[in-house]
Amino acid sequence: AGMNGTAVENFVCVIFNVSFMNCTWHVGRTASGDTQYFLYWKTSKKEDFTGCQNYIKDNRGRHTGCRFQNVTIENKKAYFLVNGSRSGQNIQSYMKTIILISDYIIVEKLTPPLNVTVNCTEASHGCEIRWQPPRTSHVKRHGCFKYEIVIENK
Repeated sequence: AGMNGTAVENFVCVIFNVSFMNCTWHVGRTASGDTQYFLYWKTSKKEDFTGCQNYIKDNRGRHTGCRFQNVTIENKKAYFLVNGSRSGQNIQSYMKTIILISDYIIVEKLTPPLNVTVNCTEASHGCEIRWQPPRTSHVKRHGCFKYEIVIENK
């Protein structure tokens, strides 16, 4: 239901620092200036949707995103619903189920690798560099990571 083009577009979520997530969207093409959007989400079909508590707003005060804290998506799925309201007009809802393994609508910005140590010895004319994988929100297999080391001679 709702007029075509009023649903949000370009819905994207980014996880950062392991447990923070920002979701953002663009206002629908045919939505009027007084349209307001509301985001709800859950991590299991059995749960009730939870509404956003901390909206990101544009310069007209319209909700164009949401900031989340303490996010855990253990079961690899998240369900999002964005609906809207405007006096006298039905706004199309946007609904998205995200499977983290295969969908790229959630992006995770990784923290740097942990416990980086460098041990250089004159005898071997070399250095040993060790680190541990970064903490992430949902990736448990450390073989998923690839690293690049840039060494600058000074």
